[in-house]
Parts: sequence; structure tokens; C-alpha cells
Amino acid sequence: MPAVTADTTSLPRLGTPLSGAVDRPVRSVTTAPSGREGEGFPVRRAFAGVSLADLDPFVHMDQMGEVEYAPGEPKGTPWHPHRGFETVTYMIDGTFQHQDSNGGGGVITDGATQWMTAGAGILHIETPPEELVVSGGLFHGIQLWVNLPGRDKFSPPRYQSIEGDRVSLVSSPDAGALLRLIAGDAGGYQGPGSTHTPIAVAHASVSPGARLTVPWNPGFNALAYILAGSGRAGGEGRPVGRGQLAVFGPGDHITLVADDPQPGPAPMLEVLLLGGQPIREHVEMYGPFVMNTREELRQAVEDYQAGRLGVIPANALMPHRAVQRSG
Repeated sequence: MPAVTADTTSLPRLGTPLSGAVDRPVRSVTTAPSGREGEGFPVRRAFAGVSLADLDPFVHMDQMGEVEYAPGEPKGTPWHPHRGFETVTYMIDGTFQHQDSNGGGGVITDGATQWMTAGAGILHIETPPEELVVSGGLFHGIQLWVNLPGRDKFSPPRYQSIEGDRVSLVSSPDAGALLRLIAGDAGGYQGPGSTHTPIAVAHASVSPGARLTVPWNPGFNALAYILAGSGRAGGEGRPVGRGQLAVFGPGDHITLVADDPQPGPAPMLEVLLLGGQPIREHVEMYGPFVMNTREELRQAVEDYQAGRLGVIPANALMPHRAVQRSG
């Protein structure tokens, strides 16, 4: 269950599509493979098998969890560098803490989003807080990488912290779906996130049998990643389910319909909607660096090795090691 919920009957509502508006068709559906990240926490690689041209301006996304940790099991990442892009960490449920080499840091919990512009370079760590390691508990989130255009790749690092109570909440016309706007706009409603590259990020919860139609900037690409549940996407009703990414073609709005009933324990169709203005620049990626040329990648590695991306602070958070349990 997402941490941020609301009574949809009391929220402002999206309008119905205008006459002649085009429903974006689904061009492809891919299934995310499972993997491990950092010290070994489970992820789904949401963009695996999708071309960068279809994702632009996004370059990578992991669904972290959903997992119910036993005491001693929560894991995070060690200190690591970034350069050339932005990371967006959205905690649907649970808690993560973070720190960087510029002195920034804090806690991301229950519907909050931490937006880090790595820009010219930064060192960073994400780890569960000590109390979660001791107690165990639910962990579910998203980390999205947003490319920066070449002119912004060496901009100064910065943070935005968007608490869960700051996201804009909107319902569908029949109140059957809740839309949480994190960044960008939909139907005239604006999310709080401020971005270098124009994008839209929203989390939708669609009740069984309900339909959600979201106006979408015709100049943006459009992606829908299924966090939980099952349903149909696009005007043609393409089947989609948990761990799948739908890439939409051109048009004016995105349509999602939740199956009735929903499969297994999922009470609703949970969807992350993503879109942005394509940068249309050549991308070279190597680990935590996203640049335009191989020479820039080589320089990023050299700068990291020489300590020019930052220094781990004296009061640094340290990764938690898994506790070995007998029995």
C-alpha cells in the first residue's frame, strides 16, 4: 500500500479528453528482469531491453523491492560517484537515509522524493537507518536516472527534497483513480519537482475496473511502469502487469484501465507514469557516469580516482552489513 493516499472524492479532478484528442497507442511492452544492487538489495531493471531513443531523456530505472525485510536483513549501497545526470529516489513505502560529499543528506521516507542533480560530480551513499536494520520492515521505492543535456553536465550539484505531503493529488473524473504528481504537469495541475530537463513523473493508483486518462504533453515521450496489479494500457487495451514497462507512441493522453478483480494481494493497479522532452544527444554510459563522449567518460573516471569528485566526509554514514542469523 503506498504511503500517500487520499479520499479521491474530495480531490480536484482531471477533465475528460477534448473532442479529437488522440489516445497514445502502446508501441511495446517489456518485462523487467530481477537483479541485485548495492550490498545486495533486490531490484527490477525497469528499462532493460528498451532503446535509449525510446527512453530519452531517461537512461535507467530500478524498482527497489517490494520486500519485507526480517531483522538484520536491510541493505543499502556503499559510497559511490555520479556525474552527468540526475537521480530521483522515490520511496513508496519504507525509509532510506542518504549523505553526499557536499555535506547534504537526510532521510527519505513514506512517499517522499529526493532529487539529486549530480552535475559535475558528487560522492553519495544510500543506506537503511539503524532502527530499520534492527527491526526489519517494508522497503519499496524507485530510483530513476534523468539525463542532463551536454550544456548542464558540469553544473554544480544540488538537492531537492520533496516530502510526501507536498505532492499534488488529483483524481480521475469518476474518482476511481488517484494521481500523485511529483514533477511536471497533467491537465493543468503541477507537481512540486523542479528539473533541468522538462519531464513529468506521477504515481497512479487505479481501482479495480476503473479507467484513468491523463493528458500528456504531445512533445514528451510517455512510459508506464507497472508497480503492482494488472490492467490494460492505451486505447487498444494492451495487457500489462507487475514489472512491465509500456512505451507509448505519439498522442495527447495516456489511458490505463485496471483489471477487475486484481490478481493476488494487489488491491489496485499501481503505475509510475514518466515522460519528458527528448534531449536527442549521443549518450555514453559507464557505471555511475552518463556523458556525451568516451573522452568525457575517461575524464570522469580519472577525476573520481584523483578525488576531484569529492571526499567522503569525516562524519560519513557507513553501509550496514547483513546480520548473520542462525537457524
